[in-house]
Amino acid sequence: MVYQDASTDVAFVEAEPLVAAVERAIDSVQALDPLVLSLVVLAAVGLVLGGWWFVRWVRRPPGVRFQSVLADYDDVTVLMHPNPDPDAMACAMAVDAIADAVDTDTTLQFPGEIRHQENRAFRTVLGLDLDQIASSSALASEAVVLVDHNTARGFTGAQTVEPVAVVDHHPGNGTGTNFTDVRTDYGAAATLLVEYLDDLGAGADDDTDTGPNFSAELATGLLYGIQSDTDHLTNGCSRAEFEACGTLFGELDEDLLERIANPQVSDDVLQIKATAITEKRVEGSFAICDVGAVSNTDAIPQAADELMQLEGVTAVVVYGENDGTIHLSGRSRDDRVHMGETLRHAVSDIPMANAGGHARMGGGQLSVEHMHGLGPAGGIDKTEFEEELFSALSGER
Repeated sequence: MVYQDASTDVAFVEAEPLVAAVERAIDSVQALDPLVLSLVVLAAVGLVLGGWWFVRWVRRPPGVRFQSVLADYDDVTVLMHPNPDPDAMACAMAVDAIADAVDTDTTLQFPGEIRHQENRAFRTVLGLDLDQIASSSALASEAVVLVDHNTARGFTGAQTVEPVAVVDHHPGNGTGTNFTDVRTDYGAAATLLVEYLDDLGAGADDDTDTGPNFSAELATGLLYGIQSDTDHLTNGCSRAEFEACGTLFGELDEDLLERIANPQVSDDVLQIKATAITEKRVEGSFAICDVGAVSNTDAIPQAADELMQLEGVTAVVVYGENDGTIHLSGRSRDDRVHMGETLRHAVSDIPMANAGGHARMGGGQLSVEHMHGLGPAGGIDKTEFEEELFSALSGER
């Protein structure tokens, strides 16, 4: 007796149409003119290669895309925010290095002043060539790259600036026409630039022929920029900050780092810190202080940092007046107090006032005349203003 596997028969029957279809396709290809066949093969190869190239182009790392934008220009202006801090200046240094690798000239510019002793030391020790501007007409080129802020401000005509690229970590709606990378979960904008340099294969001066040069000055500046904006990696950090510091460690110059981190402090800064400590007004775990008229507005955030060291204090606001403008600086380690939102709510009823920032730190400015009643608002004095601040800190506004 002969037994036959039924499943084998079924598979053989089902395979017959497929085999026939393949044979017909082979016959059709063989019947083609050799020239036509060659064109078909070339078209198929071109389609595959084109698809592969398109996928690679779309998936380019941010650093590669950023450098390609810079490469489209002969020269660009790297614009920092008013009164730039180490994070902003470090970002400008990195953009300069990335641009230099594609033969694009850069001019590093900023509005305002560099008065904080830490910022002055950063600029001097690292030998930065920075240009101060007061109006948009002083911008060195039409192509502008914004670093550590996403909307130009602090100079006449700032609202007319349309940046070609924006690299930032602050909240905001500003964008670049060709490139935008704003990551609010990062603790420092310098972290993004470290990642860009890594994307581009940056190395020490003697280690690379094509990528950007990763000098000791650049590595030291980027590391200090990250440390400065995250309070030495203790405030507002993401994992990216720690990874960036690990990347930078092998290239930094410890002597340069020590000179930047320990500058001499001017007498007026010490006086303002002393005023903040002795004249503070405390309610619960919140402290507010009016340090009066100041000639150095960079001393205000330093006084706020000093107040945050007081036992039992979880959020502080320090403010002072310079040339008819009140400058605010706030710090918080209280999970209930988002300092940027707190300051924004506190000044929301004052015309022309602006304030904002992150959960742990914020700042703002308002006109003394507008606070006292110039414009549609009724006006408030400083005592009432402090009540508004306490209400905002308590979440009552």
